[in-house]
Amino acid sequence: MKFWQVDAFTKKMFSGNPAAVFIFDREPPTDLMLKIAREMNLSETAFVIKGVHLKIRWFTPNSEVNLCGHATLSAAHILWQEGLIEDSKIIFQSRSGPLTVTKNENGYTLDFPLQPPREKMNTRIKCFNF
Repeated sequence: MKFWQVDAFTKKMFSGNPAAVFIFDREPPTDLMLKIAREMNLSETAFVIKGVHLKIRWFTPNSEVNLCGHATLSAAHILWQEGLIEDSKIIFQSRSGPLTVTKNENGYTLDFPLQPPREKMNTRIKCFNF
Protein backbone atom coordinates (compact mmCIF):
# COMPACT_ATOMS: atom_id res chain seq x y z
CA MET A 1 0.00 0.00 0.00
CA LYS A 2 1.40 3.37 -0.97
CA PHE A 3 1.06 6.17 1.57
CA TRP A 4 2.61 9.50 2.45
CA GLN A 5 3.52 11.09 5.76
CA VAL A 6 3.24 14.87 5.61
CA ASP A 7 4.48 17.38 8.18
CA ALA A 8 1.84 20.13 8.04
CA PHE A 9 2.44 23.75 9.07
CA THR A 10 6.20 23.66 8.45
CA LYS A 11 8.83 23.67 5.74
CA LYS A 12 11.26 21.75 7.94
CA MET A 13 11.36 17.95 7.99
CA PHE A 14 10.51 16.18 11.24
CA SER A 15 8.63 19.15 12.66
CA GLY A 16 5.15 20.57 12.30
CA ASN A 17 2.09 18.38 12.67
CA PRO A 18 2.43 14.95 10.97
CA ALA A 19 -0.39 13.10 9.26
CA ALA A 20 -0.45 9.98 7.13
CA VAL A 21 -2.34 10.11 3.83
CA PHE A 22 -3.79 7.14 1.94
CA ILE A 23 -5.59 7.40 -1.39
CA PHE A 24 -8.01 4.70 -2.53
CA ASP A 25 -10.08 4.16 -5.67
CA ARG A 26 -12.76 2.42 -3.58
CA GLU A 27 -13.65 2.96 0.05
CA PRO A 28 -12.01 0.32 2.25
CA PRO A 29 -13.87 -1.18 5.21
CA THR A 30 -13.89 0.98 8.33
CA ASP A 31 -12.12 -1.67 10.39
CA LEU A 32 -9.25 -1.75 7.87
CA MET A 33 -8.87 2.04 8.03
CA LEU A 34 -8.75 1.84 11.82
CA LYS A 35 -6.09 -0.88 11.68
CA ILE A 36 -4.02 1.20 9.29
CA ALA A 37 -4.35 4.26 11.56
CA ARG A 38 -3.20 2.17 14.52
CA GLU A 39 -0.19 1.04 12.52
CA MET A 40 0.66 4.63 11.55
CA ASN A 41 0.33 5.68 15.21
CA LEU A 42 -0.01 9.38 14.37
CA SER A 43 -2.56 11.78 15.77
CA GLU A 44 -4.54 11.42 12.51
CA THR A 45 -4.45 9.41 9.32
CA ALA A 46 -6.43 10.72 6.35
CA PHE A 47 -8.13 8.43 3.86
CA VAL A 48 -9.08 9.95 0.52
CA ILE A 49 -11.52 8.00 -1.62
CA LYS A 50 -11.59 8.95 -5.29
CA GLY A 51 -14.85 8.93 -7.22
CA VAL A 52 -17.33 11.38 -8.66
CA HIS A 53 -16.63 13.42 -5.52
CA LEU A 54 -13.54 13.18 -3.35
CA LYS A 55 -14.39 11.79 0.06
CA ILE A 56 -12.16 12.14 3.11
CA ARG A 57 -12.22 10.32 6.45
CA TRP A 58 -9.86 10.70 9.41
CA PHE A 59 -8.84 8.19 12.04
CA THR A 60 -6.79 8.40 15.20
CA PRO A 61 -5.19 5.17 16.39
CA ASN A 62 -8.39 4.59 18.40
CA SER A 63 -11.37 5.95 16.46
CA GLU A 64 -12.76 7.91 13.56
CA VAL A 65 -13.03 11.68 14.03
CA ASN A 66 -15.41 14.17 12.42
CA LEU A 67 -12.87 16.76 11.33
CA CYS A 68 -9.11 17.20 11.11
CA GLY A 69 -7.59 20.30 9.57
CA HIS A 70 -3.93 19.34 9.29
CA ALA A 71 -4.71 15.93 7.78
CA THR A 72 -7.06 17.57 5.25
CA LEU A 73 -4.35 20.03 4.21
CA SER A 74 -1.89 17.13 4.02
CA ALA A 75 -4.24 15.15 1.77
CA ALA A 76 -4.75 18.14 -0.52
CA HIS A 77 -0.99 18.67 -0.71
CA ILE A 78 -0.45 15.06 -1.81
CA LEU A 79 -3.23 15.22 -4.42
CA TRP A 80 -1.55 18.30 -5.96
CA GLN A 81 2.00 17.00 -5.54
CA GLU A 82 1.19 13.70 -7.25
CA GLY A 83 -0.67 15.43 -10.09
CA LEU A 84 -3.98 13.78 -9.21
CA ILE A 85 -5.74 17.18 -9.13
CA GLU A 86 -4.93 20.02 -11.50
CA ASP A 87 -7.52 22.55 -10.36
CA SER A 88 -6.45 25.03 -7.65
CA LYS A 89 -9.51 24.10 -5.58
CA ILE A 90 -10.35 20.75 -3.99
CA ILE A 91 -13.69 19.98 -2.38
CA PHE A 92 -13.73 17.00 -0.03
CA GLN A 93 -16.98 15.41 1.14
CA SER A 94 -16.71 14.60 4.85
CA ARG A 95 -18.70 13.81 7.97
CA SER A 96 -18.55 17.54 8.73
CA GLY A 97 -19.87 18.54 5.31
CA PRO A 98 -17.96 19.83 2.30
CA LEU A 99 -14.41 21.04 2.97
CA THR A 100 -12.73 23.30 0.42
CA VAL A 101 -8.97 23.65 0.12
CA THR A 102 -7.58 26.24 -2.28
CA LYS A 103 -4.00 26.65 -3.47
CA ASN A 104 -2.41 30.00 -4.23
CA GLU A 105 1.05 31.56 -4.34
CA ASN A 106 1.08 31.85 -0.52
CA GLY A 107 0.15 28.23 0.24
CA TYR A 108 -3.14 26.52 1.04
CA THR A 109 -6.36 27.73 2.62
CA LEU A 110 -8.88 25.41 4.25
CA ASP A 111 -12.45 26.66 4.54
CA PHE A 112 -13.84 25.08 7.72
CA PRO A 113 -17.58 24.46 7.98
CA LEU A 114 -19.56 26.76 10.20
CA GLN A 115 -20.45 25.05 13.46
CA PRO A 116 -22.57 27.42 15.52
CA PRO A 117 -22.16 27.20 19.30
CA ARG A 118 -24.71 25.08 21.09
CA GLU A 119 -25.58 25.06 24.72
CA LYS A 120 -24.60 22.01 26.71
CA MET A 121 -25.85 21.49 30.23
CA ASN A 122 -23.64 19.91 32.84
CA THR A 123 -24.75 18.94 36.32
CA ARG A 124 -22.28 21.40 37.86
CA ILE A 125 -21.60 24.10 35.30
CA LYS A 126 -23.12 25.56 32.21
CA CYS A 127 -20.75 25.66 29.25
CA PHE A 128 -20.77 26.21 25.49
CA ASN A 129 -19.12 23.88 22.96
CA PHE A 130 -17.74 25.46 19.82
